[in-house]
Amino acid sequence: MAELVEQRSIDVVPDGERHGTAFSQFTLWLGANLQITAVVTGALAVVFGGDVVWSIVGLLIGNLLGGAVMALHSAQGPKLGLPQMIQSRAQFGVRGAVVPLLLVIVMYVGFFASGSVLAGQAVGELTHTGDTTGIVVFAAVTAVTAAVGYRVIHALGRVASVICALAFVYLGIRLLDRADVGALLGDAHFSLPMFLLAMSLSASWQLAFGPYVADYSRYLPRTTSGRATFWWTLSGSAVGSQWSMTFGVLVAATAGEKFLASQVGYVVALGGTGLVASFFYFVIALGKLTINVLNTYGGFMSMVTGISGFRGQRVLSRRGRAAYIGLIMVAGTAVALLGKDSFLSSFKDFLLFLLTFFTPWSAINLVDYYLISKERYDIPALFDPNGRYGAWRWDALGVYAAGLLAQLPFLATSFYTGPLVEPLGGADVSWIVGLAVPALLYWLVARRNTAHIPERTAYPPVPDQEPVSPRR
Repeated sequence: MAELVEQRSIDVVPDGERHGTAFSQFTLWLGANLQITAVVTGALAVVFGGDVVWSIVGLLIGNLLGGAVMALHSAQGPKLGLPQMIQSRAQFGVRGAVVPLLLVIVMYVGFFASGSVLAGQAVGELTHTGDTTGIVVFAAVTAVTAAVGYRVIHALGRVASVICALAFVYLGIRLLDRADVGALLGDAHFSLPMFLLAMSLSASWQLAFGPYVADYSRYLPRTTSGRATFWWTLSGSAVGSQWSMTFGVLVAATAGEKFLASQVGYVVALGGTGLVASFFYFVIALGKLTINVLNTYGGFMSMVTGISGFRGQRVLSRRGRAAYIGLIMVAGTAVALLGKDSFLSSFKDFLLFLLTFFTPWSAINLVDYYLISKERYDIPALFDPNGRYGAWRWDALGVYAAGLLAQLPFLATSFYTGPLVEPLGGADVSWIVGLAVPALLYWLVARRNTAHIPERTAYPPVPDQEPVSPRR
């Protein structure tokens, strides 16, 4: 058990503890995306007015574009051996990285909550205890699994990828057996705003993984091909999410109000009754456990990263790890219990809201890593506010703010609609602006001053990489 429980947190993973192959990213992200929330995300494209054919096409393009951005972050893990957001200190400064980190933590809590709402319904039905108890039980299991750490997370992904894939094959057969496929495929009336909404939903789904995707590739051997890591991550995430979202489109198009009334209940009823229904409640809970563990683990990493920038902390005891994970669990569970009765409308706005804040961060991070620093970082300096990256990098923070502001005229949500949305027919293209504008601005600003970039990646001395013994 001692070997199973992870001892690393935000410190560098030394070569002696690296293991696995790039294929592990495929099974993890396939399992994480074959789940009920991805189904609901795909269904939203139809619920809010899209047709079947163009919703599926739009979701596919969004999954591929957003997934490519996300997979470029994943490829950083084996090279640096660091959690994703620690690396952001090279762009924003050791303390400046806390600005996007605060938003990342909000994201994790939100996704934990949304996942707990749907999984709580499944657990409540499976245990005959009701939604509220189901949410609490599910949250507790998630926290315990996240506390064990990296190895069990990947093992869970392998199991979920097989079980959930088989379940979705069966559910797909049952759905197509009931549906008029010809009528569904004939439902093709192109609407640019609805097409772009579908793209935005799936792109935001993928881009939201960016702030933590390298957390799950950082234990791969340093010699692991960046290209292999990219393609296995992209294929697992894009295949899993498109599979789930396409299923969601077809369910929403055929079930209508029945699906809206109870997303979990309808999907389970599609599978069957009795023991079969119990199995599908279990599958829904398993799929949500896989992704919610990632959200909890990523939230814990982000909190430690933010606080350590001011405290100078590099490693964490098991007790401290449990405390941070407990905070994420409590916050996420509270939001889930408060918002469980208005899930669908809230979730769509939450996804698009997240997209606004994470596209500029992704653009800056990727331009710096691949084009400015060219994959070379001084890793010890990422923990030193007086080092080469400094405490605050105001140029990057300024570009980030500009990226946020540039999106506002194009943003369309229930609580705010930008002035350029109506001239575009109601289409929300803010995420495209949020990638392009900060990418260009950061490239123009950062290439003028590259004195802080080392000739090659610098790693900490080996003695500094020994994990801290757990408190007794």
